[in-house]
Amino acid sequence: MNRRLTDIRGVIFDYGGTIDTNSRHWAEVLWSKYEAFHVPVGKLDFREAYVHGERTLAREPLIKPEHDFHDVLRIKVRIQMDYLVREGKLSREEAEKEAYASKVADSCYEYVLEVLKRTRPVVKTLSEHYRLVLVSNFYGNIQTILKDFGLFGFFSDIIESSVVGVRKPDPAIYHLGVEAMGFPAENVLVVGDSFSKDVVPAKKVGCKVAWLKGEGWGNEETDDSLPDVVITDLPELLPWLL
Repeated sequence: MNRRLTDIRGVIFDYGGTIDTNSRHWAEVLWSKYEAFHVPVGKLDFREAYVHGERTLAREPLIKPEHDFHDVLRIKVRIQMDYLVREGKLSREEAEKEAYASKVADSCYEYVLEVLKRTRPVVKTLSEHYRLVLVSNFYGNIQTILKDFGLFGFFSDIIESSVVGVRKPDPAIYHLGVEAMGFPAENVLVVGDSFSKDVVPAKKVGCKVAWLKGEGWGNEETDDSLPDVVITDLPELLPWLL
């Protein structure tokens, strides 16, 4: 039986991998769609394309504040496909004929809509009892995405990496989240899916942490004893707080 956390006054949520996929790393979500649509590339080649895409989006302002998540997915997958074509891993003719980029992006968007049926009620319920702040590595359009998904009104403040100029795993971004919360760090619970980007830095600033442990990406070293709570499905968080 869960021991309820009685000293929590506010909750900081991660977004990507937490609210939108309920613990699945986005690389795994995307790869599952590559497989579903039989994109003829191996996982190692996909991994290179995924990393290239993330680095490109971090370096170049291709995503605009008005872009919703469907736009983000289309841009992200198009960068991946272009990389695979350029590296000779995929033919341009087949990619265009099969419309792989559109199929993958559209399917990922539908996937998020399904996941939100499970995660959005958790956020809504907690917003009725706690002050909520969002802390996310994102592209400058997180407010548009939250509004598109009916999540914006649940958060009293949003700390977005591209806006504040600091990214996870730098603990400074969680320090900003605690400042926005207005409560001592020991009375703030951070909820996130990444051990290295959420659990470790949040603990460094003195927060309690609920680790949404799920399908990661790579062989990251983890330690179940570091977070205060380990869950595998976001609704499992509610008994700890209510």
